[in-house]
Amino acid sequence: MSLTCPNCGNSEAFLAKTLQMHLIRVSESQLEPAQEEGRPALVELLCDECESSLDLDALDEETRRELLLTLGAR
Repeated sequence: MSLTCPNCGNSEAFLAKTLQMHLIRVSESQLEPAQEEGRPALVELLCDECESSLDLDALDEETRRELLLTLGAR
């Protein structure tokens, strides 16, 4: 997999922002977690050097798939 920041050229360190939602049910005034909602969604990918956002849609399919598998995301 090859990622490169188009702004500064960094190709070693990136920050992946993910989002995972959980369903909570209220039963007799108690909170109960419902079943887990699955894998987190990848929200944003940032360069760790200059904090520029990388365009996820511009990544080739193989790189995007490997990134999502590495993060356990969807």
